Amino acid sequence: MDIDIPFADAPAEGGANGVAAEASNALASDSLPLGTQPKRKRSRSDAAGGAAKRAELGETETLSGFPILSQQPEWQRTVEKAIPSIVSIRFSQVSAFDTESPVGNFLRRRGGCKLDLTGKLALQESSEASGFVVDATRGIILTNRHVACAGPFVGEAVWHDHEEAEVFAIYRDPIHDFGFLKFDPKKIRYMSVTEIALAPESAKVGLDIRVVGNDAGEKLSILAGSISRLDRNAPEYGEMTYNDFNTFYLQAASSTSGGSSGSPVLNIEGKAVALQAGGHTKAATDFFFPLDRVKRALKFIQEGKPVPRGTIQVQFYHRPFDEVRRLGLKDATEAYVRKLDPTEIGMLVAETVVPKGPASSMLEEGDVLISINGQYITKFVPLEDMLDNSIGRAIKVKVERGGEELEFDIEVQNLHSITPDQYLEIGGGKLNNLSYQLARQFAVPVEGVYVCEASGMFRLDGPDHGWIIESVDTKPTPNLEALIAAVEDIPDRERIPITYYSIADIHSKSVAIVSNERHWSSFRLAKRNDATGLWDFTDLGNPVPPKELKPITGKFAELDDSLGLAKNLFQSIVKVSMYIPARIEGFPKSRKHGAGVVIDAEKGLIVVGRNIVPITLGDVSLTFADSIIIPGKVLFLHPTQSFAIVSYEPKLLGMTPVVSAPLSRNPMVQGHKVSLVALNHNQRPVCIETIITDITSVTIPQSATPRFRAVNFDAVTLDTPLAQQCSSGVLADAEGRVQGLWLSFLGERTSHGADNEYHLGIQISIVDAITAALKVGRTPILKGLPVEVMPVQISQARHMGLTEEWVQAVEEANPQRRQLFLIRRTESGSVTAKVLKDLDLILSIGGKTITRINELEIGEGWGDEVEICILRDKKELKLRVPTIGFTNGETKRVVMWAGAVLHEPHRAVLQQSTTLPSRIYVSGRAKGSPAYMYGIVPTQWITGVNGQKVQTLDEFVAAVKGLEDNEYVRIKTMSFDNVPCVLSIKQCKHYWPTAELVRDETSDVGWRKIE
Repeated sequence: MDIDIPFADAPAEGGANGVAAEASNALASDSLPLGTQPKRKRSRSDAAGGAAKRAELGETETLSGFPILSQQPEWQRTVEKAIPSIVSIRFSQVSAFDTESPVGNFLRRRGGCKLDLTGKLALQESSEASGFVVDATRGIILTNRHVACAGPFVGEAVWHDHEEAEVFAIYRDPIHDFGFLKFDPKKIRYMSVTEIALAPESAKVGLDIRVVGNDAGEKLSILAGSISRLDRNAPEYGEMTYNDFNTFYLQAASSTSGGSSGSPVLNIEGKAVALQAGGHTKAATDFFFPLDRVKRALKFIQEGKPVPRGTIQVQFYHRPFDEVRRLGLKDATEAYVRKLDPTEIGMLVAETVVPKGPASSMLEEGDVLISINGQYITKFVPLEDMLDNSIGRAIKVKVERGGEELEFDIEVQNLHSITPDQYLEIGGGKLNNLSYQLARQFAVPVEGVYVCEASGMFRLDGPDHGWIIESVDTKPTPNLEALIAAVEDIPDRERIPITYYSIADIHSKSVAIVSNERHWSSFRLAKRNDATGLWDFTDLGNPVPPKELKPITGKFAELDDSLGLAKNLFQSIVKVSMYIPARIEGFPKSRKHGAGVVIDAEKGLIVVGRNIVPITLGDVSLTFADSIIIPGKVLFLHPTQSFAIVSYEPKLLGMTPVVSAPLSRNPMVQGHKVSLVALNHNQRPVCIETIITDITSVTIPQSATPRFRAVNFDAVTLDTPLAQQCSSGVLADAEGRVQGLWLSFLGERTSHGADNEYHLGIQISIVDAITAALKVGRTPILKGLPVEVMPVQISQARHMGLTEEWVQAVEEANPQRRQLFLIRRTESGSVTAKVLKDLDLILSIGGKTITRINELEIGEGWGDEVEICILRDKKELKLRVPTIGFTNGETKRVVMWAGAVLHEPHRAVLQQSTTLPSRIYVSGRAKGSPAYMYGIVPTQWITGVNGQKVQTLDEFVAAVKGLEDNEYVRIKTMSFDNVPCVLSIKQCKHYWPTAELVRDETSDVGWRKIE
């Protein structure tokens, strides 16, 4: 089954608003003020932005609603003529590819400076940029490469009169920051589409210009400036992202910001002299891409021909003569070059020679380029012209190296051949051939398979710094074809070694043992099709069935006798790991690891924390004696307590001496000694005797995104700091019998985006009642009150109206702890919530005074209705309260539509919400999907489709089933805070088909896919 739902869901940050200014002096170098770095202008959030601030330039009139300079009527006519050709582009990159994530590269920090590499909307989550028509007849729009996207692109162009047309990418340059989009001119019916002529030759220092485009999300903005440089080296936006090279950039001070990418830089004649590309985050300086190579590429495209691009895999850098002389340039050569062009101030120097490239055995870093085929070359345009016209042929390259003149015959390679145009989806991850773009950055050969989306089976060990796969199951993988051949015959679930290294550290290789995951995710190849604008998928076949598992015997490690009897419990400790392929029920992780305890070795039952096994959707792996790995199956999830029961097949362990953990009938008591037997943060066994410092009712803080949270339990705390390093284990008495479980509890999310985890213990008696039923093959039927309570001391209860008679009853019922329980919240939509209310103080149930939390524990002893005495508004009330069943609380059906993950509200939602607008809850969304692009966010409810009210998943599926692809669908939503909103979502079934996952016990993975 093909389920590809990425987890990461963080929005990008927007760039700062700019201030328009004109440049007065040409900069003499590429140095920047301290704290300034380049930024790529891409997009800006409509919700997060504001109008771009303007300097006082005499804006006294408006042209069609946009500011112009009344003192310059020539510019007014120029801008008015250009506006019908300029478009705002709303787009999204569907999938991770090469250097780009599904929603682009977010703001990164480097050297203490923020780099604006986004072009993404911070709240609406789509991207905005600009472009302009360069061929009105054929429907061709020029924009940036980082807008046209290296990977799959979907988007629309919006004209000045707010007409909209779908656009798709037909060309993106392998190196330079420009690309072309295509639209159907017939779709624009209410205005005449015109085109802007390209005039690269008109770019001059001091030229007065206007940048007209979608600046900071403002459609349109007109910013003024003057060109200050024509020969700036290409800006660098940081590592592991797209960077232009082998070209000059124009420089000006127009102070554009996010969203202005792709804007035309106009002269007074209304011709485009450059293309807006990037700028500084903390300065008014902007970078414009020159149009010489753009004009050439457009001509080929208009003629229906491929655009020839050649390379010798060398990055050149333009350096001034004072630097070049230090590299050994001869005086005679400098004199001759200056004589040829008196305005020339430097020469091209080899900055990076890519290993194993055409020039790798001849050129070296620091070589000064003199000529090619006898023609002196000091600028990038003639260099690239020579390369582009010599593909497949040798060129004579003359350089000077330390004062010595050298000449080489170097064959020119097709640049498109080392620019990836396909990617592989496998095991939840995505991979493509390493690109020249990245190889050049890190001076490594253009070979190997690059992990462009490190998830699923390719979420390898350690931080992701650009992994390159060297081998799979010992088979070398120099390219995608070799990797496909290596994995296609490996059985599903087979554990295999993968050798890999970081592109940023080629000296350190690593190996990871992964499970070949072919049952949740697709195994297909996507290849770019510039004729349709889509990436065509080729299914690479069904998975090979898993191997039949055979019994294996292992031995447990011998532990020192100083650990006492508790050391024997390690024969009952199991390492548990879970892989979760899709984000449901708000759980934030795709992988969790920890320890479980065997409670019945004969039947194969393990108790484990719900922070490790939170849901039934996923793969559970069990490791016994650090030697044997077998699959597990989620048998039971407790709806209110933080533990789950996992089953396994005991015969697969052979003669391995796994034993059931002996359980103690004596409860833990404050001040008593207990042994902590657990696995530490390195998954190593630890055992330490300590003291129980407290046993008290606690409330785990809730997260803004509802997810499972244990309620109504007494937590055990220990007098040892080691306990906070151990996420899971057991608490044992002096005889080595288990008195409790040591678990981790998932709490709230911090302001830094991390999830707080709490380490606490619980009494084993909570588990014992459940496992007693499971041991005889019966699923326990749990009933009780769907409420969350908190303890209230008698001193507080008196002021709430508690009588002296009840005070005495509490003291008699619980001499150790004088407390009652206040209803913190009732479960939304339950029958109990119709009788009990928040802040009711529970006095008794069935005539018994309630002073202990376990007296409210759900179980099999509750009837359909109970008599409860409460204190409400200082009045004592006796109520007949219905109970509910808790057995079937987990999610059993998931609908994926337009990249949104939908299911019925899970129990955490019912605990945190006072209303249920519908039974269609948005649990997650995939990056790059329509849901992400158009603003569907987790924790919303969907209440309507195209004006039709929908309340259940069945109604929603029926409403969207017959809708046309690529048409807008009106989706009415309700936020968690009950704020309604109507969104228009354009479906894209090619990349995001509608599908369902349904719980199915007969399936080998426990779930079944329905399209």
